[in-house]
Order: sequence, then C-alpha cells, then structure tokens
Amino acid sequence: MDMDPGAEPGPGPRIALHEAEFAADPHSAYARMRARFGPFVPVELSPGIPATLVIGYAQARRILNDPLRFPADPQVWEQSVPASCPVRPMMESRPNALRSTGVAHTRYRSANTAAIEGVDQHVLRALVERIADETLAGFQEAQGADLLTQYAWPIAFQVLSALLGCPEETGRRIAEGMAKIFEGVDAASGNQILTQAVADLVALRREQPGDDITSRLLAHAAGLDDVEMAHQLVTLYGAGIEPLTNLIANTVLKILTDDQFSGDLHAGGSSVREALDTVLYTDPPLANYCISYPPHPVDVDGYLLPAHQPVLISMTACNNDPALGEQRIASNRAHLSWSTGPHACPARPHAYLIAETAIAHLLDALPEMDLAAAPGELVWRPGPFHRALAALPVRFPAVSSV
Repeated sequence: MDMDPGAEPGPGPRIALHEAEFAADPHSAYARMRARFGPFVPVELSPGIPATLVIGYAQARRILNDPLRFPADPQVWEQSVPASCPVRPMMESRPNALRSTGVAHTRYRSANTAAIEGVDQHVLRALVERIADETLAGFQEAQGADLLTQYAWPIAFQVLSALLGCPEETGRRIAEGMAKIFEGVDAASGNQILTQAVADLVALRREQPGDDITSRLLAHAAGLDDVEMAHQLVTLYGAGIEPLTNLIANTVLKILTDDQFSGDLHAGGSSVREALDTVLYTDPPLANYCISYPPHPVDVDGYLLPAHQPVLISMTACNNDPALGEQRIASNRAHLSWSTGPHACPARPHAYLIAETAIAHLLDALPEMDLAAAPGELVWRPGPFHRALAALPVRFPAVSSV
C-alpha cells in the first residue's frame, strides 16, 4: 500500500500500518502523517481494514476519557470483518474489560483489579530476580546472546505464568497463540491455540485453586463463568508477554545505543526507571492500540469519525506531539503508554517492577555488554500495533556462572 503522505483521506489510499516500511521507520511516518493530515489519519490495519489513527495528544485524551461516544465494544464492526482477517483476534469482541462498556466493564474490571492487586510486590521482585539469574546462567559464558529470545521473552513468559498459576506446557501454548495474534500471521490458528490453552488453565485452577491471579479471579464475587474466565486470561497474557518483552528489549537497546544516557546510568546520574520512562514516552512497545468503535459519526475538532470504524490511539505519536511544547520531556510520566481513562492499564506498577528488575539484573551481570550489530541493521517486526524487534544481539566478555 502506498505510504505517500500526499494521499487523500477517505476513498483514496490509506497509510498502511501493516507493512515493513512503516515498522522500519515509524517516527518519520508519523511526522509525514502529521504534516498531511493533522491529528486524525486514515490508515489501513491490514489489507482492506480501514481505521482512523489519532496522533494528537489532546484529541487522544478526550477520546480515551469519553467511553459513551467512544465505546470499546466492536460487535457491530466485526460483523463485516472475515474471521480470517489477521488483525481481528487483537480487536474482536470478547467478554472482558478491554472490549466492554458500562455495567459489564465495571464487573470485569473490578475482578481483574482485585486479582492483580493480590500480587505481593516483594514476592514478585524475588521471583523476577530468581528467574533472571536462571536465565542469565544459560548464556553468560557464551560471550553473546539474543537478548530478545534468550532473556526478555523467557522472563516475561515465566513470570507471568507463575503469577497466573499456569503450568509450563500450558503457558507455552498460550505464548505461541499470542505471538501469532500479535504478528498477524496465521492469527486464526493462534486464536484457536490460545483459546484451548486458557480453557485448560481455567479448568485446572477450578479443581486446584492456589495463590495466583487465576484462582483469585475464579473466587471473585463477579462470579465469572469459564468462558468469561478464559477471556480475562487472554487479556492478561496479551498485555503481559509481548508488550513486556518488548519494553525490556527496547529499553536495553536504548541504554546500549544512547552514549549519554548509558554514561549517566553507569555514573549513577540516572536510573533504569528513567530509561523505562524514556522508552515509554518516546517509543513505547505497544505503539498503536486503545481501540474504540463509535456507534455514531462523531465530530472531533472538525474531523468526522465514521460510525463503527475502529479509532486507534497512537501512543507513540501522541506522546511526541509537538503541540505539547515544553511538556514534551522524557522524564514526564504523563505519557499515554499505559492509556488513561476507564481502560487504563491496571498492572502498571507490576510491569514497571518486572522490567526494572530484569534490566538492572542484566546490567549488573554483564556490565561490559555491547550491541553486536549496527543499530541500523536491527530489524523491527511489521505489524500495526507493536514496536518490536526481531532480535537484539549483544556480545560481552565471558562471565562464569559459578
């Protein structure tokens, strides 16, 4: 699909968010979008799937805090979308907080929040440290590794599975299905794998409850049935594996390629938490999401958003909106990367703790680590939603694991 910024909106060519050219340099694409279209951009999420991408910070905040005009329920939209559509599993109707409004949203949200808040932060930190140690031991004598597949992903996967009380084999099936969905390749198959695996987890924890998020969801007063439970777990895994993996990897990349930031970090002038906030502000791992589906045409600042067509928030472009002026500072945590309004991420402190602990552990263990490729040689995976590396190769002096 032509990505020419001179393309006319409406029936003409749309900006294709699903192509490799966009993934390779999204920031330049956002700049061209802003110059041509302003805060609302006609885009294509996959071939034949139109949407509007919001790249204005002020407009995004209004939309995210207006669930009446911008509900998250896609039931009407998905009637016109084939089951084979690669982005449908990331967008379709599910009985969970992310895809509901009103009373249903309150019910699902309260159950999820209570279950997540039951996680002990001290226990979580110790869990991440243990898994990080075990993961590092697998490669720290090798003088090189792909930190994406050998460190960031195993930590996100194992920590989340432990929090959810999920056995390793079931968790691997869930991860496989979720990866296919995020990638938009064979997404229907991924959805089937995911659905069966989470159903197996629900059945296990109904029979054998424990001190985990799944068991707390099952015990909540909301009285979630098996289908509802499965969809809560889909949301938790979706938010917990891919975005967390990419947050860890992208932040390590930032530290390895920004000499000034790396120097400040090693000198104690900045922290891993500040590195995380810099990445979340400038280049978040979930770049375009927070989807709503207006039931009627809505005029926002003179732009008419069509009924039942997806409206996506570009967290990346909104965080970097020049209209913010002096507010655009990397240390500002008022970015939209955790969303805002009724659908804001309820696991924000947990995600910070996991990523911060994993990165700090890595830097302590491999202080002389360097990127094993030129930054321009790194490949970013195509897809309309994520900002995700295909690999993060590093090299370092051999370190004994004894």
